[in-house]
Amino acid sequence: MRYEIFGDNLPAVTVHLENGESIYTQSGGMTWMTSNITMETNMKGGLMKGLGRLISGESMFMATYTAASSGQSITLASSFPGHIIALNLTGGSYIAQKNAFLCAQPTVELKTYVVPGLKSGFFGGEGFIMQELIGNGLVFLEVDGSVKEIQLAAGEKMKVQTGNVAAFESSVKYSAEAVKGFANILFGGEGLFLSTVEGPGKVYLQTMTAPSFAQKIIPFLPQKSN
Repeated sequence: MRYEIFGDNLPAVTVHLENGESIYTQSGGMTWMTSNITMETNMKGGLMKGLGRLISGESMFMATYTAASSGQSITLASSFPGHIIALNLTGGSYIAQKNAFLCAQPTVELKTYVVPGLKSGFFGGEGFIMQELIGNGLVFLEVDGSVKEIQLAAGEKMKVQTGNVAAFESSVKYSAEAVKGFANILFGGEGLFLSTVEGPGKVYLQTMTAPSFAQKIIPFLPQKSN
């Protein structure tokens, strides 16, 4: 399956489909497509999996687009300024932040992932619920801001601002730990907790998060007068 990612910081991906090839996305995720593609919308996996997708930031209903002839294409756009990354799964899995999923081949399953550990769930920046992508095939993720791919060796650790971990291989350990030092907590500007990722495995870090972006622009929005 061929694809083209374009658009700089407001990206989209065009996926080129041959006869019988399919791609699925959440309902309403398609931007444009050629004329000989069929669409089938359903709950994909049943009610429980649909509810799981809902609490992980996606729609209960997924739309599958299938080429009815060769030479077809479909384009899906990111919903936030940033980048689109393509992952080619070969039997492994990735964990991603909420709302990261854009589209995938039907051989890739989108599942709900519950962050282990009470502290990681509360303070890891993504809450208890993230997304797991497992199977074989291409999957495309939305990443906020710019993206940095890092390959961690076994036992190698990085501390990351909460929310800036976009995705990681399931072999990577993900946790949260408290910032040490009273002055650091009060004046360091990093919050009470930092996320920690430990190899082995690949990690994708993002330079921006939607909540932090919103916090910066809220003071400049017009205020409703009484």
